[in-house]
Amino acid sequence: MANITDWRTSTRTQGQGQCVEVGFGADCVGVRDTKNRAAGQITIAPQRWHDFVRGLKHGCFDS
Repeated sequence: MANITDWRTSTRTQGQGQCVEVGFGADCVGVRDTKNRAAGQITIAPQRWHDFVRGLKHGCFDS
């Protein structure tokens, strides 16, 4: 498993309990379920995470 530190939860969750956490490692970004951290995480390359966030900001996933 990747050595990921600095896990963060979105400030937009507002205590609703339906969120994910994002953590950053030296060469990967991890995403995990806040309510079930023991289930593990997915890891992706930092560039892929950057592309995903950029897509969100530009509305690429809006329906």
